[in-house]
Amino acid sequence: MSRGAGTVALSLGLCLCAGQLVTASPAVAASTTPVVKVAASAAAAKVKPKLTAKASTRKLPWGSTLKVTAKVIDPRTGKVAKGTVRLQGLVGGKWKTWDTETVKNQNGTVTLKYAPKNTYYIRTLFTGSGFSTASTGKTKITVKASGAKILAEAKKHKGALYKYGASGPKRFDCSGYTKYVYKKAAGKSLPHKANSQQKYGKSVSKSKKKVGDLIVFRNGSYGYHAGIYAGNGYIYDSPHTGARVGKHKIWSKNYVVRRLVA
Repeated sequence: MSRGAGTVALSLGLCLCAGQLVTASPAVAASTTPVVKVAASAAAAKVKPKLTAKASTRKLPWGSTLKVTAKVIDPRTGKVAKGTVRLQGLVGGKWKTWDTETVKNQNGTVTLKYAPKNTYYIRTLFTGSGFSTASTGKTKITVKASGAKILAEAKKHKGALYKYGASGPKRFDCSGYTKYVYKKAAGKSLPHKANSQQKYGKSVSKSKKKVGDLIVFRNGSYGYHAGIYAGNGYIYDSPHTGARVGKHKIWSKNYVVRRLVA
C-alpha cells in the first residue's frame, strides 16, 4: 500500500489487518450502526377494559345485604373481558376487598354481595390477563340503624347484673339498659325512666311490633318496666335486683310498643 493510501485509511479511523477492514474507533462504529425500532413492546401493550357497576341501593338498613352488579367488556371486540372483579370498601383510608367473583357468563356480568355494618365508600376493581387494572369511581353507601342492629347491641350485654340507677356499660337497671342500647346502636337519646320512655318513638300496635321495638310495661297508664322486643313473644331486658340481662318471655298484656328506628 502506498503512503498516500495509508494516510487516507488512518484519517478515516480504519486499519487493514490480515486483509480485513476493521473499525478502529467505537465512536465511529456507533455512528454507523442502523437504529432498529422495537415493535414488540407496542404489540404487548395492555388494553383497559370497560368496567361498569350498579349498587342495588345507596341507603341500606343495618344487617341487610348490599348487591352490586358489575359488567366488564373488552373495547376491542365488544365481548366479555375475562378476569376477576372485586367489591371493595374504603376502610381506614385503605381499600379492603369484601367479595370476589370471576367473570364467566357470556354478557360479562357478575354479582357481588356484602352486608356492611357502617357507612362506607365502595368501588369495584377488575384484573385480568392481557388487561390493565380498571376500577369504578367510589360510591357512598349509607347504612341506617334498624331493629336488627338494636337487637344485636342488646344481645352484647347478656349476663350483665342488675343495679338500680345504673345505665351501663357493665351494670343496668331496666330503663338504664334500654337507654344505653338505643344510644349505642342508633344514637337515640332516651330519659332514664320507663314511664318517660313510653312517650318517645312512634306508637305501634302490639300485632305489628318488630324486633328492636321498645316495650314498656304499664300499671294502668304508668310505665314501670322497659325492654327490647326480640321476636316470638320475647324481650331482652334487665329485670330486677339479683337478675341479669337476658331474653325473657313477655309476661303481661298491659304494655305499649314504641318504634325508635325504622
